Amino acid sequence: MTSFATVAPSASKVRLILHRRRAGRRGGGLAIDPGGATFRGNLRPRRTMRYVVLGGGQQGSACAFDLLRHTDAPVLLVDRPGAPLAAFLAGAAPDRLRLVAADARDPGSIGAHLAPGDVVLNALPYYFNEPMTRLALEVGCHYADLGGHTETVLRQKSWHEEARVRGVSVVPDCGLAPGLVNILAAYGIAQLDRARRVRIYVGGLPQRPEPPLQYQIVYSLEGVLDYYTTPSWVLRDGRPVQVEALSEVESVHFEALGELEAFHTAGGLSTMAQRYAGVVDSMEYKTLRYPGHAAIMRAIRDLGLLDLEPVAVDGHPVVPRRVFVAVVEPRLRKDPRQSPDLVALRVEVEGEQAAEPVRLEWEGIDRYDPTTGITAMMRTTGFSLAITGQMQAEGRLPPGVWTPDEVVPAPEFLAALAARGIRIAGRRVPLAARTGAQA
Repeated sequence: MTSFATVAPSASKVRLILHRRRAGRRGGGLAIDPGGATFRGNLRPRRTMRYVVLGGGQQGSACAFDLLRHTDAPVLLVDRPGAPLAAFLAGAAPDRLRLVAADARDPGSIGAHLAPGDVVLNALPYYFNEPMTRLALEVGCHYADLGGHTETVLRQKSWHEEARVRGVSVVPDCGLAPGLVNILAAYGIAQLDRARRVRIYVGGLPQRPEPPLQYQIVYSLEGVLDYYTTPSWVLRDGRPVQVEALSEVESVHFEALGELEAFHTAGGLSTMAQRYAGVVDSMEYKTLRYPGHAAIMRAIRDLGLLDLEPVAVDGHPVVPRRVFVAVVEPRLRKDPRQSPDLVALRVEVEGEQAAEPVRLEWEGIDRYDPTTGITAMMRTTGFSLAITGQMQAEGRLPPGVWTPDEVVPAPEFLAALAARGIRIAGRRVPLAARTGAQA
């Protein structure tokens, strides 16, 4: 993942930078006011649609690749000065791909390249999500990001009315988890007369695991450590509560992979625990790993090696987590051509349908694509962001601030993934039966 800086600009700075741009800016009124999540019309097009991808790291590059392959629109890829271009983008539609160097700490440097009607797809670290959302709102661009930080998403949702009035679609949390799996969970809940239990399992894994952690970096080590050290929101007895990360380890079997372990991590449910409070009895998200991983990482965490508070070492302040990342990251970062990855996911929704107890299930395994050199994590995350952006560009998502589980149509989303070779099978299982019919 591309990281421009460790300090994000404030939303107020974005407003100051863009204050002068407001005068004379062509607005984008609404052709239709949906007044809610059900949207039947199209947003009035302002000009030729253009996609602007922020961040040229793994997910941003995969997102740009997908847009170039599945749309005819121009794509602007914004990355830090001097950042290398992903190899798989080198020959991808050079007539439509434009590279721009800008610093995310200076929103004005990015805003100078935006115009009303653009679709901004933010693949930067989560601490840039608020200022980039403000930037998109001020200019009049549709916007989506990878989310993953619940408190940030809640603040973004406070701008819902402003986005609705401006005719701008804002959708945070548009990756794999949160994102794809949340869309599936909400779809399952909507199909039942009464949903009682939701379980979401997701993991990015090496196809050939190596000890001791049986893990390799498939996204961002710092991001993974955040999820391992932050409490996770779940629903218990219909109430949102927080549980400790790396806790409540259970065994989960996949026919193609064998036994995996699953445990709580932060961010995967995003705002679903709050949205479905009092509606669903039990809901939780767990990360999948090969057996034994959680115990090792819990010991590392409990020993303080993932702490962010500096400790004195030979008279110098040292942040334990920074040392851990510096030592461990080179050992866990593999060339995907020699050590390919996979993504495994399963979503289970239990409840009643037509007075019958049932479980709706979705399961998928995606693998590294040797033809393009794009990893499974990039395909399931970056492509998901791109698909959401394409729906925004086509006017299929309503204005306002919504999470994907609120507005993204699951059947169309699954069809788009299947067109990219990412296949997720669903089935309906009567709880008294051993096998189920295809959903």
